[in-house]
Amino acid sequence: MNNKLALTLALASAPFFGQYAMADITVMSHGGANKEAQAVAFYKPYTDEVGTKIIAGEFNGEMAKIKAMVDTGTVTWDVVEMEMPVLSRACDEGLLEEFSPNPSVAQQLLPEALNTCGVGFFVWSTVLAYNADKLKVAPTGWADFWDLKKFPGKRGLRKGALNTLEFALLADGVPAADVYTVLATKEGQDRAFRKLDEIKPSIQWWEAGAQPPQFLAAGDVVMSSAWNGRISAVQKDSNLRIVWNGGIYDMDAWVIPKGSKNVAEAKKFIDFTLASQQQKAFSEKVSYGPVNIYALKLLPTERRDSLPTADANLSQQLHVNAAFWADYGEQLEQRFNSWAAR
Repeated sequence: MNNKLALTLALASAPFFGQYAMADITVMSHGGANKEAQAVAFYKPYTDEVGTKIIAGEFNGEMAKIKAMVDTGTVTWDVVEMEMPVLSRACDEGLLEEFSPNPSVAQQLLPEALNTCGVGFFVWSTVLAYNADKLKVAPTGWADFWDLKKFPGKRGLRKGALNTLEFALLADGVPAADVYTVLATKEGQDRAFRKLDEIKPSIQWWEAGAQPPQFLAAGDVVMSSAWNGRISAVQKDSNLRIVWNGGIYDMDAWVIPKGSKNVAEAKKFIDFTLASQQQKAFSEKVSYGPVNIYALKLLPTERRDSLPTADANLSQQLHVNAAFWADYGEQLEQRFNSWAAR
């Protein structure tokens, strides 16, 4: 009788516990110092507190990988780090789950962090970086980046239209406030590519965030566009420096691919990463700004001043227009790839 009762209770309770059972989740980041900071600030504390194991991988932003999984119903990723312009396009194509953070968490975030298909979890910048050991005169902006006479040598640029076209227009004298208005016209797009033509033979393209600091340290390039966190991560051991003037700031967001088998656990993890203490811990490990407004106040002044969100740094930068890239991105990336291949 006791055995039957035990079996009945076990069978009855199985669906209930199964519904709430902790599932390992796969979290895909962009790697490098960013991933290392996530491991310390997010992955380990979440596992310690909740018990869920984080399977950490890396994603370089290729939307085709997400699309292939969603289209074939073989989604193996639960949470993916994605740049906002890519998020906008993926959301429009129905590749992502629609969700919102817990309201108690959402009210603590910068308004720009909230999106129909994701939520920003840190602010970063693509900046001009250089090795002060290699240059006698410090560059001050993108006009200097394009000045091959004053600064002879190779330049590093990310291989893609995003940010690269904005930098070209800034170098050509377009005010930051007008960049996207100009870039939305055929004349403006032609102007950006003509400007790139001026330095094309001197460009060394990069595709992974680890490459700019490597290129700069080795003297392969005299200047490079770079993610600010990648440069900050090696500044203690090098003389690499950042020029905030003309930088482009954006947020990386968490998204959930459509068809993830662990949506509830993914949302729980995302809410955890947005809490002020986790945000503070993340920005202590890597020089990216928190999206939680209370986290910024928890950081020491010296640390805050090194972040893209510091007033003095933010005021010199352009905010990426994700809606523009959602509308024009595919067309401009195709044109860029054709141009780069010539």
